[in-house]
Parts: sequence; C-alpha cells; structure tokens
Amino acid sequence: MKRILDLIGWLGTALVFIGAAIRLGFPAREQYVPYLIVAGLVCVAAYAAGHWREIAGVFGRRQTRYGALAGVSFLAFAGVVILVNYIGAVQKKRWDLTTNQSYSLSDQTKNVIGKLDAPLDIKVFAQEPDFPTFQDRLKEYEYGSKRITTEYVDPDKKPADARQNNITQYGTIVFSYKGRTERTTSNTEQDITNGIIKVVSGQTKKVYFTQGHGEHDTMSSDPNGYSTIATALGRENYTIDKVVIAQAGSVPADASVVVVAGPKIDFLAPEVDALKKYLSNSGKLLLEIDPPDKPDSPPLKSLIALAHDWGMDVGDNLVLDASGMGRLIGAGPEVPLAASYPPHPITERFNFLTAFPLARSVDPVMGGVNGHTAQPIVQTSPQSVAAADVAGLLSGRVKQVPQPDDKNKKGPITIAAAVSAASTPAPAAPPTPGEPEAPKPETRVVVYGDSDFAANNVIGTQGNRDLFMNTVGWLSQQENLIAIRPKEPDDRRLTLTATQQSNLMWISLIIIPACIFGTGFYTWWRRR
Repeated sequence: MKRILDLIGWLGTALVFIGAAIRLGFPAREQYVPYLIVAGLVCVAAYAAGHWREIAGVFGRRQTRYGALAGVSFLAFAGVVILVNYIGAVQKKRWDLTTNQSYSLSDQTKNVIGKLDAPLDIKVFAQEPDFPTFQDRLKEYEYGSKRITTEYVDPDKKPADARQNNITQYGTIVFSYKGRTERTTSNTEQDITNGIIKVVSGQTKKVYFTQGHGEHDTMSSDPNGYSTIATALGRENYTIDKVVIAQAGSVPADASVVVVAGPKIDFLAPEVDALKKYLSNSGKLLLEIDPPDKPDSPPLKSLIALAHDWGMDVGDNLVLDASGMGRLIGAGPEVPLAASYPPHPITERFNFLTAFPLARSVDPVMGGVNGHTAQPIVQTSPQSVAAADVAGLLSGRVKQVPQPDDKNKKGPITIAAAVSAASTPAPAAPPTPGEPEAPKPETRVVVYGDSDFAANNVIGTQGNRDLFMNTVGWLSQQENLIAIRPKEPDDRRLTLTATQQSNLMWISLIIIPACIFGTGFYTWWRRR
C-alpha cells in the first residue's frame, strides 16, 4: 500500500509540472492544463493523506519549524513583490525626476489628447532597431489617452504598407483620425503634438497680419521681426498671411484672426470701418498698440478709439518697473516684467514671467462700453509706475522712474485686456455627421499695450511665446491650444578644459587607487 501511495505522489508531482510546461511552451494545448493540474493536486493530496503520521512527525522537529518559518517568510516577500508589480501594471503611475520634465507631456499635449472623441491611430515607419527611440516618446501619449494606439512598421519588411502610406523617408509618423491623415518626420513632442492638432482639427485657421503702417513683418528674421512667432503659428496648423486693408477694401472673408502688430502710424478711417464691419460678423482682432517711440510720434487716435469702443482704455503713458525684476533678463525699468495674470482662459494655469519692452497701460473701462465689459489678463508688479511724461522720458529729460502721484499711476498696471461678445451672423451650413458641433459665434478682441513682446529678440523670454500663442488660440476659439507648450530639453553637457581633463584623469587613475591601496597597507601594518 505504501509503495502505491509513493507512486501516486510522484505521478501527481509529474502531472503538475507537465501542466505548467504546456502552459508556458505550448499555448495551443493550454485547454488541457487545468485538468492536469487538478489531477496532479488530487494525487498529491492522496499521498499526503496516506502518510499523515510521517508528515506530522517531520513538522514536529525544530529544524522543520525553522525551515517552515523561512519558507513562509519567502512566500510573504514574493507575495508583496507580485502585488507591487500588479498594482504598477494596473495603475501605470510614473514619476519624472528630470529637471526639465523631459519625459512628461506638456499641458498643451495633455489638453489635446484629453479631448479626443474618437480613436487616434499612430503608425511609425522606421527601421526596427530604431523603434525604441519612438516608443520612449509615444508611450507617454498612450498613457495620457486610452483612445491612442500605436503601431511600428519597418518599411523594409512591409513595403506594401509603406507604399500605401506614401512613405519616402525613415522615421515618418502617420496620424489617422476620423478618416483624415497627417504626418511628421520629427520625434519631438512639439512636432508630434502639432501633427495631432492638425489631424484632429481637420481645417486650417488663417491669421492675417495687417501691413502698411510700420507693423512687424512676419517674414523678417531681424530682431524686430515676427518670423519666429509666425513659424510657431504655422506649426500649430495656422496659415499666416498679410493684408493691406487700404488696398483690399475689407478684411478677407477667410480671416480667423486679424493681428495689428505695433503700427507706427494710425489707420485710415476706411480701414477702421473695415475692422468694425469684420468685428460685427464674429470677427477676432488682436490689437498691439505701442507707446510712441519718439517724442514727436503721431498718436494712434483711431485705433485707440476702436479699443475704447470695446471697453478698453489705452493709456497715454509709459509703464516703468522700479522693482529691479528687469535685471533678471538684463533689462532696465523700461522693460516691465509681468508675473500676475488675473483669471481668464488665456492665462489659465499660466505662471511664467513675461517681458514687455516699452509698454503702455490698457485698462478695462469701469461699467463697460456699448455693453462690452473687458477683463484684465496681464498686470505688472506693484512697484511699477505708469509715467505720464512720455515725451520727457523718450527725450532723456526724465532720468529716473518717477514717484507715483496724481499723474503717475502706481502699479500694478494692466497692460493687456480681453473682451468677448455674442454675435448672430448668417446661419451656417449644417455640420458634417460625426464632426463636433462648431463653437458658438462670438466676437473677440484682445488689446496689448506692447507689440515687441512677440518680436524675435524677446519671444524667447520665459512665457512670451506661450502668452502670444494662447491669445491667438483663444481668439480663434481653439481653447484646447491654450496651455504651456513643450520646452526644449536643457543642454547639460559638462565642458572641461584640457587642464581639467588631465586633473580628472590623474585623480581617477592614480590618486584615488593610491589612497585605497595606502589605507589597506596601513591597516595590514597595524594588524601585523
């Protein structure tokens, strides 16, 4: 009887191992695994029931108790490890410990992918050894939205798939959304997110910059040009164009936003009338009205009056900052820095410094004008002053920041404001089935008391670029674009001189090993 029970015990153990082997090595046969394991466990249980006295005697020994305690401790430790890994696999919580958050998605990307209402397919066409380069980046997008799926295709192994997608270059990323496709050949977060924006929006917004009055040129790469911001707009699916309203006679019908970027001379009456007509039909206008740059510069009365019609008073002053914050960027008091942003969609969660060279105040009119009540969006520090003697400051007669008084307003000074108003244009065509409902028609106007904050030589200041892009995003009613955009990773390379490299070599190869050897020799000598 004992011999039969021994055979049953060995048979049960063998059945359990065979079931495990089939489960791991032959998935096609895994339907037999439960039966094998159950049969094996029954055999082992029968063996244990027939030898219960011997088993009880073994567990009565001291060494067995110690072994059992060690076994239980090991099982508890293994259980904790398995539990932690299971929670990690389910929750997918990650921490980015890099200084510049290089492995975290920006607020803009989170906004864009968080509002997807249909599956977004991403195909990466690259050589197989290069897959990990793209996976490191795109995994963050998959974690950020369950609607995103990624596929990696080697064009050399699947040429038919590559031809179908018109792939002519390794490293091409193709985005597919609601039957639309977009592509990019860059692996940076900014370019990937911009590709998603383009395929999701399905249409291009057109931004017109007025010309003919000394405005900033979107084609100029000079320090005073707007080429950098024009490129940034193009990357977010905006089309940039210029318009001379005096020649065109009206604002183009396809204008999503009109930008008046720092004119030196005033608009003519027919041009202002064209802007008013455009605004009456759900138009979007960004006015950037600088203070005079010379003591005898002509005032921009028509544009200032247009801003007042929409509830904003453009001051005849020059904002100066006596707080010394300008030294952070190597500037003086004539370049006030702003770090205060009253609540508004343009500046939601916006907490960066912005710089405004030669700015004037833009105050919302108390009680509004014509039913238009503006909101402040940018304010300077409490140590700033809106100096009234602009001519004296520009000519050099005033040498320092004046003290606040009846004429010189004490900070904080509002230098940008925004207003919106519902409008009722002609009924539009019904939306395409499956497309999201178009935003309600609104007229939106934003006025800045400075235009140089978006120029090439200043746009790199902390939050200037994001502030301008958020403003255009709000004006074009694309609130998903209002966020902090991806930043370029910091360059943290350590550059050493030849002497420093030589010293480092001697320290690592000679001095440190010699110290370790000397310590060991001294210890040996003492013991001897």
